[in-house]
Amino acid sequence: MAPAPRFVGSAVKRLEDPRLIRGQAQYVDDLAFPGMLHAVVLRSPYAHARLTSLDVSEALAHPGVLAVLTAEDIAGKVRQKPLMLSPPGLKNPPRLPLARDEVRFVGDPVALILASEKYLARDAADLIRVEYDPLPVVTDPEAALRPGAPKVYQDLPDNLAYEHSWKSGDLDAAFATADRIVKGRFVNQRLAPLPLEPRGCLALFQGGALTLWTSTQMPHRAKSMLAETLDLPEHRIRVIAPEVGGGFGCKVGLYDEELLTAFAAISLGRPVKRIEARSESLAATTHGRGQIHEAELAVARDGTFLALRVSGVADLGAYLEAFTAGPPLLCGRLITGAYRIPAASYTLRGAFTNKTPTAAYRGAGRPEGSFIIERMADLASCELGLDPVEIRKQNFISPEDFPYKTPSGLTYDSGRYALTFHKALEILDYPTFRAEQARARTEGRYLGVGFSAFVETASTGPSRMMAFPGHEYGAVRVEPSGRVTALTGTSPHGQGSETVFAQIVADELGVTPEDVTVLHGDTAVVPTGFGTGGSRGASIGGAAICMASRRVKEKVRRIAAHLLEAAAEDIVLDDGRLHVKGLPDRAVTLKEVAQTAYRASNLPPGMEPGLDASHIFDPPDFTIPFGVYIAVVEVRPESGEVELRRFIGVDDVGTVINPLLLKGQLHGGIAQGIAQALWEEVVYDEAGQLLSGSLMEYAAPKAPDLPMFELDHTVTPTPHNPLGAKGVGEAGCVGAPQAVVNAVLDALAPLGITSLDMPLRPEKIWRAIRESRKSTPKG
Repeated sequence: MAPAPRFVGSAVKRLEDPRLIRGQAQYVDDLAFPGMLHAVVLRSPYAHARLTSLDVSEALAHPGVLAVLTAEDIAGKVRQKPLMLSPPGLKNPPRLPLARDEVRFVGDPVALILASEKYLARDAADLIRVEYDPLPVVTDPEAALRPGAPKVYQDLPDNLAYEHSWKSGDLDAAFATADRIVKGRFVNQRLAPLPLEPRGCLALFQGGALTLWTSTQMPHRAKSMLAETLDLPEHRIRVIAPEVGGGFGCKVGLYDEELLTAFAAISLGRPVKRIEARSESLAATTHGRGQIHEAELAVARDGTFLALRVSGVADLGAYLEAFTAGPPLLCGRLITGAYRIPAASYTLRGAFTNKTPTAAYRGAGRPEGSFIIERMADLASCELGLDPVEIRKQNFISPEDFPYKTPSGLTYDSGRYALTFHKALEILDYPTFRAEQARARTEGRYLGVGFSAFVETASTGPSRMMAFPGHEYGAVRVEPSGRVTALTGTSPHGQGSETVFAQIVADELGVTPEDVTVLHGDTAVVPTGFGTGGSRGASIGGAAICMASRRVKEKVRRIAAHLLEAAAEDIVLDDGRLHVKGLPDRAVTLKEVAQTAYRASNLPPGMEPGLDASHIFDPPDFTIPFGVYIAVVEVRPESGEVELRRFIGVDDVGTVINPLLLKGQLHGGIAQGIAQALWEEVVYDEAGQLLSGSLMEYAAPKAPDLPMFELDHTVTPTPHNPLGAKGVGEAGCVGAPQAVVNAVLDALAPLGITSLDMPLRPEKIWRAIRESRKSTPKG
């Protein structure tokens, strides 16, 4: 029988933190090389215009400027970037990393200035003379798909980038027999991912080989895309992700600016660095969400969900980045949520608009899908006069129904939705809250409670089900010293994955996490890898590390058995020692075993020297984490302000490897989800000008805005990996927005307000209250 885990399940402090706290970590902008040039991008101030003239002569004459690159300098020398995901029928018009004939959004790159100092390059950018001929602009994705709308691409028939649909079950019969058809329209507004560290990269071309240091979530993916766009063999490219200050999905793939930086370094034979300003990040780094959906839910009189129809429009922006087409598709896979809904359909249209491209942002389609069904559950309970708690409990998928195949084709691995819901309700004390709410209403106060019983897909990457390879690499090596080195293709950027992987290795090999060094983020050190995204770090990256550790452990036991003249199955590994079962004094240390493995003079017959193993883990299916979030709010009618009084979260992410890191991931995700509900929005005017282009206008959450979260968890392991872990990185963003929106609308229910679009700014709520009072007859 295997010994009980010593570290998996324990709140081990992050091993990464000392170097970060002491300022010893290196980010891209900390790097410098002799002769290094600084790159600055000149961007379009127009949302849509023809480029009629581009004169760089004054900029080239500016002190310190070595080159100014335009589309003419790169045409025929770089290929179009490949996409990670291309749905059938997707239109991906050819384009260069620098605008050639037209600009299509405010922030579209027009020229790259290279100078000896960053500020000289910025000054030179102001000297470039560009003449634009403005063209009609379209920023509303629904308007973009109407006949006669201004076209983002003149050579395409319209702005439709792709269509996607699926249908399952007898929808017509369900809707025909329903006692009530509940309708809703939902807007998931554009959001800025806003990582603390904006994008940045440094390229060095030396000896015919390119090295790119870049703030990325996926160094191996960036390497492959560079090879394809620059026509360089992959063995001549090295990509390094040093410390990365957050990503939230916006640092996957390869951006035009990274490609241009690499091209400039190759062309000029000098190191080139480009660091994004915050204003550039808000304007040119991919945005998230930007989806609009209309839904119809067929329900029986008793509240049973019979069928669901959803149709949506996705705002893709002006160009397709690596994963732009992905989130709207992922949304559709989760529209039935945690509920038994026998029939469902999903129809999607992706629209080009004159705005920054959208792509993955924490949750990437799953928050949108969860928002739809959780809002529909509340609308149904309201129309039928049922309790929002009871209608959810009535429709939950039962534990005995797992594995459960949903109408979208997903198979849910495991779940105990009612148990998790019950635990959250106990923390809330639901009857007591409803009594308090009733008293408050008699006093003219508006209290509300909102529920979100959500599911999400995690462990993104079963290769047989994805448009790209989704497996992950892990390797473990016991050094002659007895310490352990682990390699992972996962590329963490704040999650604490180094600590998690060290805990896994420590338990398997009988060492401590401090004895384990985890290496990642360098394509010359780790031979292959997917990277980080889709809540897959522990469940796929950790599984690869776990399996590699077990292979090493088997070899350790065989060598120890040979040295102790015992059977391998009788060897017990514990606390860095290996002893014969029942004979603790008859032992060798892991260090002695490692030295024997490398010395190779006394190994079992036929055994190779060394003590290492690797494993590529490809999950058999997605994992499905779930949870219940409850928000309690008070709305102040005189101002429209929302006070978030309580936020309760009970998550089930399968096996919890580190409770401390679990809470850290949830805190961040919940904060971002609440921010979407109440404050954050990327705003453009009708001319395509960005109105939320700095942190003065873009309302990111601050600590005083949030209550202390009341968190707990249940544990329902997945059968899809050896750890039983499901993933947690995006749960907060998936579940929080609708909990808050439902709470605000519950507070406003006496006024007859049943729907408001996010973000629920005070002015929006105040206007809704004012209009409701105008339309209410005076007694």
